[in-house]
Amino acid sequence: MLEDVQQILLDQETVARRVKELGAQITEDYAGREPVLVCILKGAALFTADLCRHIDLPISLDFMAISSYGSGTSSSGVVRITKDLDSSIENKDVIIVEDIVDSGLTLSYLLANLKSRHPASLSICVLLDKPERREVEVPVRYRGFEIPDHFVVGYGLDYAEKYRNLPYVGVLRPEVYMA
Repeated sequence: MLEDVQQILLDQETVARRVKELGAQITEDYAGREPVLVCILKGAALFTADLCRHIDLPISLDFMAISSYGSGTSSSGVVRITKDLDSSIENKDVIIVEDIVDSGLTLSYLLANLKSRHPASLSICVLLDKPERREVEVPVRYRGFEIPDHFVVGYGLDYAEKYRNLPYVGVLRPEVYMA
């Protein structure tokens, strides 16, 4: 797997430090409240697990799975929910936890869907933001890192279900995904 990575964009220590900072900021911003973290599977699972350990508040976790890529490398623009929430979010403070935002299409759809369920508040926390790819603006409140337009893997992000277990975020060699 390592030979498929062109460069390490964010090493393990840098990611860990930033996740800890995000957890502290969420703790401060939601003091006295009990937010629901909605982890977007599968990519955000590792990020969510680490993030919630740095939030010093009573929280609850729920999970959604959304498909907009299929097996390709860019969003199809067609979004579908493949696993919905298990609990109601009505009148709750909800934080969507996502691995990456690029086009904004998936998060825009998700925001509209979750707003229709009448949460008390709704915000977005992303590990990685690729603003160069944005087609639809989304209000990201918590951002781990802004990155250039590279195809990245590791720390939960995958290509064809591989590379999620890398402890860092790396740039995948183009010959791997363009083959």
